[in-house]
This record gives sequence, C-alpha cells and structure tokens, in this order.
Amino acid sequence: MTKADLRRKYKEMRLQLSPGEIERFSERIVEQALMHFQLSEKTVSLFLPIERQREINTYLLLERAMGIRATVAVPKTDFETMEMHHYLFESTDQLEVSPKGIPEPKKGKVIAADRFDIVFVPLLAVDVKGNRVGYGKGFYDRFLRKCSPGCLFVGLHYFDVESKIDDVFPTDIRLNALVMPARVLRFN
Repeated sequence: MTKADLRRKYKEMRLQLSPGEIERFSERIVEQALMHFQLSEKTVSLFLPIERQREINTYLLLERAMGIRATVAVPKTDFETMEMHHYLFESTDQLEVSPKGIPEPKKGKVIAADRFDIVFVPLLAVDVKGNRVGYGKGFYDRFLRKCSPGCLFVGLHYFDVESKIDDVFPTDIRLNALVMPARVLRFN
C-alpha cells in the first residue's frame, strides 16, 4: 500500500479505538518500552499525544522516564521553517496546545539533536523493515538525520506491522525498533 492509503487506513483504525482501549494499549506500550530500553540516565526525545488523532498516551512514559532520572525533551514544530526543536521538559506549565492539537513547550532549554540517546517516534504505520508512515510533513525525517549515529529511533504503535510500504523514499529514515502492546521488534 502507498503511504496515503496507509494514513487513511490507520487513522480510521485509531478512530475505532475506545478511550479505554487507548489507555490499556498505551500502558502496555509503556511497559514494553521500559522493559526493552534502558532510559535511566539517558537523554530521550518524546512526542506528546495529539488527542484528536488518538495517539498513544505518552504522558505515561514521560512520568516513568523522569522517575528513573532520564532527561526528557519534547519537540516543538515550526511550520514556517519546517524544522523541529526539542526543549527540556520541566513541567506541564511550560506546555501549550498548538493549532494542530500538539502539546508543545512554549519555553525552555533547547536540547540539540546530537545529544539524544533515544528518540521515540510517532507514526501511523510501519512495515517489516522499519519504514514508517507519519503525517507526511517530514519533520521527523529531517530531525533524525541530525541525531548522532548511536541514537536509537524507536516507534510506538498500537497495531502490527505492514508487509511493505510501496512508496519509500531515499530521504525516509528507518526505525531501529518498534514497541507495540504485546511485543518489541528490532530492525536490521
């Protein structure tokens, strides 16, 4: 399937999830992430959920990561420059919801892309090779290119993987791993 087809399919699948399912799946995904990735003393990029898109409740992972002394930064998108900058998360007081529905920091200390050990990446779909489909603006592909070579790119996903994404581009950055409610996949 093409990225456009997959976007439509998975947006519809998310709409079918009840609030209770979203919470249960989110809790399982957080448990899997904490079991499979060492976050203590690491610098972590973590997206916050767009509620109207029924994204995974990453506030659960934020709380747990900070509780084990991870340094967590949250992205802010700039639609004029099409760049994303990350700000050290200190409290929910620094957040505001953007016109796109994204909880983003309005202030804080900027963390450079090459400082991250792990980037948790939002997605709508992913294939067996770790190619992902996001919302189509390329913010994460541009950001991930700036990360250090040892940084892990980890997707968080409610559903299973697709066999293939038909229109993968050379500029698309693949994931190193994918966390789902019942398992974690590592990609070569």
